[in-house]
Amino acid sequence: MEYANLTDIQQLFRQLTQAETERATALIPVVCAALRAEAAKVGKDLDEIVSTNQDMAIVAKSVTVDVVARTLMTSTNQEPMTQFSENASLSQRRGTQAGFIRSAHSRHSGGGLSGTGATVTI
Repeated sequence: MEYANLTDIQQLFRQLTQAETERATALIPVVCAALRAEAAKVGKDLDEIVSTNQDMAIVAKSVTVDVVARTLMTSTNQEPMTQFSENASLSQRRGTQAGFIRSAHSRHSGGGLSGTGATVTI
């Protein structure tokens, strides 16, 4: 199951060049697999969750689009500059359904649900 598609990326991010479309097509399943893996680490089946919870489906779509968009904005000609930090509250969030999405997003984009100001706790 993929949580976002090219149309979502173009609607929520911007129109893509042909090269970006090819990269995004390859990135979507990779990002979705990473989200599923993070969910599995905390004993959750993300595919089941998003199929039964519309809000979680929207969150998974948003995170997928954000990670793909950030990756597309990263130059492929050089090593990307990244900053990563993890705080003590991460272990407290791991038990929530949204915590693994936030955790995976942080690892892949260097931050939380940036620009949204959102904190999801279920």
